[in-house]
Amino acid sequence: MKQPENEMRDHAEASGRSTALGDLPLWDLGVFYDGPADPRLEEDRKAVLADAAAFSETYKGKLTALAAAENASALAGALEGFDALQDRAGRIASYASLLYAEDSTISAHAKLYADVQSWGSEVAATLLFFTLELNLIAEDRLEALCAAEPRLARYRPFLRDLSLEKPYQLSDEMERLLTEKSVTGRAAWTRLFDESMARLRVAWEGEKVSLNEALDKLSEPDGAVRERAGKAIAGAFAEELPLYTLITNTLAKDKEIEDRWRGFEAPSSGRHIANRVEPEVVDALQQAVRSSYPDISHRYYALKAKWMGKDQLEFWDRNAPLPEDTGKLVPWPEAKETVLGAYAGFAPEMADIAGQFFDRNWIHAPAWRGKSPGAFSHPTVPSAHPFVLLNYMGRPRDVMTLAHELGHGVHQVLAAEQGPLLSETPLTLAETASVFGEMLTFRKLLAQAETPAQRRVMLASKIEDMINTAIRQIAFYTFEQKLHDARRGGELTADEINEIWMSVQAESLGPAVNLGEGYETFWCYIPHFIHVPFYVYAYAFGECLVNSLYAAYEAAPDGFAEKYFAALKAGGTLRHKELLAPFGLDASYPAFWDKGLSVIRGLIDELEADL
Repeated sequence: MKQPENEMRDHAEASGRSTALGDLPLWDLGVFYDGPADPRLEEDRKAVLADAAAFSETYKGKLTALAAAENASALAGALEGFDALQDRAGRIASYASLLYAEDSTISAHAKLYADVQSWGSEVAATLLFFTLELNLIAEDRLEALCAAEPRLARYRPFLRDLSLEKPYQLSDEMERLLTEKSVTGRAAWTRLFDESMARLRVAWEGEKVSLNEALDKLSEPDGAVRERAGKAIAGAFAEELPLYTLITNTLAKDKEIEDRWRGFEAPSSGRHIANRVEPEVVDALQQAVRSSYPDISHRYYALKAKWMGKDQLEFWDRNAPLPEDTGKLVPWPEAKETVLGAYAGFAPEMADIAGQFFDRNWIHAPAWRGKSPGAFSHPTVPSAHPFVLLNYMGRPRDVMTLAHELGHGVHQVLAAEQGPLLSETPLTLAETASVFGEMLTFRKLLAQAETPAQRRVMLASKIEDMINTAIRQIAFYTFEQKLHDARRGGELTADEINEIWMSVQAESLGPAVNLGEGYETFWCYIPHFIHVPFYVYAYAFGECLVNSLYAAYEAAPDGFAEKYFAALKAGGTLRHKELLAPFGLDASYPAFWDKGLSVIRGLIDELEADL
């Protein structure tokens, strides 16, 4: 879908770099609808709701009877019908979500997003009985039925994963109440956070700029500019701190109430189940990463401080370009060529799939006010295709972000053949293709370095990305654990949350980074804390997993691509042990995680020896 020409011009001017970087692409959402006012939207919403009600009339209260009668064919038909409804409902929800991410300050986008959330809650409540009743069927009965009917056997991974939630299910009435009230509960608070962040403005040289624009200035080569930006961002956060404190307290309490009713042992338990990963595996990851702080992040930031001629880095210097960095911006065509070239060097099929995102307008790249911060690849639904959102500023780090999100996109395209219920990959494995895509791009760029200085800058940039992905995300996970534990004792003040944040950051960043006044509020803009509590460890999981996976690729490249594509095509049908087994890897052992972290240590060794 195209924006009106005047709005496109305003957004392009707001980004400030559209001309220098080339023509940054806008996505075309026409695969869904022609706009928020498209009459088909309302027609489809009514049709899906009506078909959901008809599905409920047909199957509600009857699934256990079908299983008892050994009617595997009818049970398979029910799952196929449920699968199809998920796709149809998902198309509508995906469209509303993408429009909202594109610009949440446009009233038509915000209204559609809110309306679709309410509608989606009604659809979900209508269909809620289905998964609850499936979990009432005995495991041995399901095994026998799947053995008798290939159409049903196809859904065995979905049924297996669904059974993990059985001990934590509430009554049908309670589950329906929670589903319907989510629109005025968690979803409403999440929307408040998103719209507040979209409207947030940072004072900068006599004007107000978006948070994305202000954060980008922390990568400027001029230290005085970084300092002003860091303090200005902190000032903007401080003004809104009461709001973010209230949102955080409310959502943490909301989670505690639901967790208590469900019987979860810890605040992170629900996330582990959703990720299909054992708590002890995550504990081993966390322990390995926290133990590595001194010889990875502490050592690197001390090295960077020395390189920059400082005793300590200020918090606004953490992602500063290095003295040898020319600061050259990367035009969009060059970024595209770099990533697709790296992908093609691994497997032409990978580059062909990624190329579709450019050729078919599946990417939204300009940074503009009202747009969702950061980046993502939204899988949408199998009957459509993924879409990538970036805030492309031309930094080398933005090129790596492009490689990362296109890795997600390739994964989502390959997994789509599994259908809605089976294509969604657990978060712990969802980062596999994205981080692998980054590694391919980094290795290509490093091999092309023309001077020792250029090579050092590339090494440092990759180390920083790895620290941000592994070390920093585990620090975020630790922050969430401490925050949710503390919230169980009563409402937290802003100062108490700030204190938790600063203690965790000091532990992870080390003595070479001075966490001065203002940094204590930087917890408030991390969207994962709000959208998907305890999501963040999945990044570290993916980083360490891919480091081990890439080492396996370098050791034995023959036949690796075939196994890699088979793993991506599996979507959500495999758990981590099954996915890694063909590569001779097992994440259950602490040594696996240390092996992944040793890759980062090796790069720091290489950089240190070169300085």
